Amino acid sequence: MPTYERETTVDSPFEDVWAFNSRISGLEAVTPDWMGLRVERVIGSEGESDPDVLEPGSEIALSIRPFGVGPRQHWTSVITARERDDGSAYFRDEMVHGPFDHWVHTHTFHADGDRTVIHDRVEYELPLGGLGDAVAPLSKVGFEAMFRRRHRLAKSRLE
Repeated sequence: MPTYERETTVDSPFEDVWAFNSRISGLEAVTPDWMGLRVERVIGSEGESDPDVLEPGSEIALSIRPFGVGPRQHWTSVITARERDDGSAYFRDEMVHGPFDHWVHTHTFHADGDRTVIHDRVEYELPLGGLGDAVAPLSKVGFEAMFRRRHRLAKSRLE
């Protein structure tokens, strides 16, 4: 299965980075404008609307319209894991409805003195079976542009 990974060090304390990434506002802040992101609905693990923190079981319904082209693509993810130790943490979201046949995104954070290392790992499978498999290497170009921008936006927000 194809994967994409990117790591960045942010000149910001672990606690601040973890808090920022634990909320839907963090996702909105690091999504490039050209993705045309719209948060449609957020339901917390207890069924509440717009929870303060995205806990396991939280469901996020989004739509995107990259570059304003074509119809909006709807995407629903569920937070399936969230753990925090002293100086390290991660959470995982899994797409349950959307444009990919498979999408699991693990967000990991590690304290590095007064700085924090952010690591994204995405396991994915494109639609269309064999055709999707054939073009999967090209998808990394799109992932690179999106995640490079996400990490730059995180640095500018958190530093």
